[in-house]
Amino acid sequence: MKSFWHILSFLKKYWLYALLNIGANAVSIVFSLVSLTMVGPFLGILFDKIAPIMEAPTFSFDIQSLIQYFYYQLSNVITVNGKSQGLLYICFVVAIVFFVKNVFRYIALYFLAPIRTGVVQDLRNDIYQKIVSLPLSFFSEKRKGDLIARTSVDVQEVEWGILSVLEIFFKEPVTILLYLGALIYISPKMTLFVLLVLPITGIIIAQIGRKLRRSSAQAQDKQGDIISIIEESIGGLRILKAFNATKTHAQKFAKENKAQSTMMTRVLRQKEVASPLTEILAIGVVVLVLFFGGTMILEQQNDSSLTAEAFITFMLIFSQVIAPAKAFSTAYYRIIKGIASMDRIEEILTMKNPIINKPDALQLTRFDQKVEYQKVGFAYDDQPNQVVLTDINATIQKGQTVALVGASGAGKSTIVDLLNRFFDTTDGDIFIDGHSIKDVDIHSLHDLIGIVSQEAILFNDTVFNNIALGNEHATKEAVIQSAKIANAHDFINQLEFGYETLIGDRGNKLSGGEKQRLTIARAILKNPPILILDEATSALDAESEKLVQDALYKLMQNRTSIIIAHRLSTIQHADVIWVMKSGKIVEKGTHSELMAFDSIYKKLAELQRF
Repeated sequence: MKSFWHILSFLKKYWLYALLNIGANAVSIVFSLVSLTMVGPFLGILFDKIAPIMEAPTFSFDIQSLIQYFYYQLSNVITVNGKSQGLLYICFVVAIVFFVKNVFRYIALYFLAPIRTGVVQDLRNDIYQKIVSLPLSFFSEKRKGDLIARTSVDVQEVEWGILSVLEIFFKEPVTILLYLGALIYISPKMTLFVLLVLPITGIIIAQIGRKLRRSSAQAQDKQGDIISIIEESIGGLRILKAFNATKTHAQKFAKENKAQSTMMTRVLRQKEVASPLTEILAIGVVVLVLFFGGTMILEQQNDSSLTAEAFITFMLIFSQVIAPAKAFSTAYYRIIKGIASMDRIEEILTMKNPIINKPDALQLTRFDQKVEYQKVGFAYDDQPNQVVLTDINATIQKGQTVALVGASGAGKSTIVDLLNRFFDTTDGDIFIDGHSIKDVDIHSLHDLIGIVSQEAILFNDTVFNNIALGNEHATKEAVIQSAKIANAHDFINQLEFGYETLIGDRGNKLSGGEKQRLTIARAILKNPPILILDEATSALDAESEKLVQDALYKLMQNRTSIIIAHRLSTIQHADVIWVMKSGKIVEKGTHSELMAFDSIYKKLAELQRF
């Protein structure tokens, strides 16, 4: 139940709404109880068992005095106008009581609404903020579809499974306590009998609830697998069609979908047993109470104070206790299903992020000297025996252009990922102007570095917002100027709404060269002192590459640049080239220096020339 209490911890923010809800519910329940107690006087009039009270009792707010005062008023009405008017008086009081009860019932629900929606909002915010704060290594272990399922489907299950029954937890305990108080007032012995019998139902229901929680967790895991398949299929639809693999993936989806359907059938069957089972148990309890109370009245031995009218009133109030008890049992099953989803959400929320700021993290606002890699080694946490980088010792002076070349998997991208602190080094450290990047505030570190990656990462937003990403104060003039430098202004003006044009999911309304030029414009607007170019032109045609390359040259002016490239023709101007192999820097030098002897770089260059 730890997950359940975690959900309830979100209620702290809405404590005032919760108090108002509980208060309104309490008033509503009191008036409901008063309406039930009208049965006694009603039966008393019909069977001529009301003893008239001719002298007005002393008025006070204790229960006995209020009852006596009501009987006095009723006696006056009957004495003056007859029993028919007495019945009319009781009916009028009942109507007023029910009206007030339902007014306060609505007020209670009115204050509950912002609690329910607010908790869902806070939960989604927490999940999203946690996901975007986690290191990149986390996403190599988790499937995107599963994460989407936890943020959407599981949150919805929590909403319907837990938050939808908040009303029950705010209202029903008050209902049961007030009604039990009335039952104790009428007959303490019968109430004790009821309290001894009711816990049996709770034990039976709890046993079924354990099975439901296990089945619900399995069904939600399978739901994540289904969303993963959908997400992968949409992202790779072009390849699926080209390789005639749509049928194979459809069969894979159908198999997972059937498995999930089978699990959900089991879950629903276990959940739906709650209502009939509870009703059967409730009827059993009612029968026992009827027999016990009826025996008391007939024998008049155990409790001579229990009249027939009082017994009927007792049973009416007791029947109203069964309803909230049944609501609790139904809510229990829904909560168990919601807790299974909350467990999956908590797995994300409680995930530890190893890459965090130190309490006294340094705000590094400028780059003046150099970047140093000192004995840097790296291996992924889940694969500690597979070393990605080993003993990297290198320096990048301010204003230098450094190119990283080597075969795929040599560790080129990892070197720049470590500089951004997307991961932390396993061995050694990286320094900027003599400061370990682990001592630097992460936000200020990222302010120093701009990235143009091989895949143009764009968002389903306007051209303007994609260029101004992360810059809330960017002006239209600054964005246009950045676009002009990036050779993007002309094609942007040809779009339907210019800079306010929505570019679609991942910028799919644009060509590859246009998308890349937008990412370059974004980097130009940021104006970072350190620039990382990760295969920025490798996926472009010759014409687009020329435009992008021109934009990159403009971007690199007066900056410290780190270029990752497979096309060696694009990095011959670099001040120094690092040749990497198996996670090590095996050669360093300029293009001409490396071409002057039988180097690995020379072999790569000759292969590309061939």
